[in-house]
Amino acid sequence: MLLDKPSGITSARAVARVKRLLSKGTKVGHTGTLDPLASGLLVLLLGRTTRLSRYVAGLDKEYVTTARFGAVSDTLDADGRITPLEDAPIPDEATIRAATEHFSGEIRQVPPMASAVKMNGERLYKALHRGEEIERESRPATIHAFELLSLDGDTATFYVSCGGGTYVRTLVVDLADSLGTGAYLTALRRTRVGHLKVEVASPPEDFTPESLETHIIQSVVVVGHLPVVSVSPSVGERLVCNGRPLDAFGIGGSYQVQSGGELLAIYRDVGESARAEVVLCGP
Repeated sequence: MLLDKPSGITSARAVARVKRLLSKGTKVGHTGTLDPLASGLLVLLLGRTTRLSRYVAGLDKEYVTTARFGAVSDTLDADGRITPLEDAPIPDEATIRAATEHFSGEIRQVPPMASAVKMNGERLYKALHRGEEIERESRPATIHAFELLSLDGDTATFYVSCGGGTYVRTLVVDLADSLGTGAYLTALRRTRVGHLKVEVASPPEDFTPESLETHIIQSVVVVGHLPVVSVSPSVGERLVCNGRPLDAFGIGGSYQVQSGGELLAIYRDVGESARAEVVLCGP
């Protein structure tokens, strides 16, 4: 399922609205949390397809985000405590565009305190709620594109294309820091996760008991970015659905194993054999 999460609620609450429409005990998972401030695409996986989460969570993502210059927030966004900066410069378009070029490619980011990253067994945001600041190490991030779309006074709108695990809040704040000012996010919308786009997602209110089936996307679509190999029905039933090794197919990385257009499993070549990573069919 592709959910268009509205701003103002947590990802967990958005998922819960859908989950209560499903049969009791149905597993539901999503492949990347959006902050309450953020809106946009959440990829929901049901039942056995929750096993496919690892193949979606790390996909490239696209965002449109709006930020205000001249002030800072303890959460790096409008949901936090806002502190205006006296005499902080408001950069012009040319200055911002030039600066974004220094934040492309492979960069490093320090996870924000208002994040779910665990340190010493505790989520960072819990320490933030206690007013604590914990020293964090920087992490690699990949920025494919960071473009200024518009500037209206102290408010700028950006387009961001990035690898999985990137903190857009941190990206914008680091940009502002490099310009000798401050900034915080006022809006964030995720428009794409890999090959999946928000244009075909639906808001929670569109999910009803009568329409639920129409919102379910096939597992082959969820992992549509992975290569495909096909096997005969007999091989699928006898070997693949039991997680047995196959002869290697000569494909680098993970790939789909299908039979008759149905996704049976995800395999990976290991030497002369193909080994199952995730099996969706069988017992």
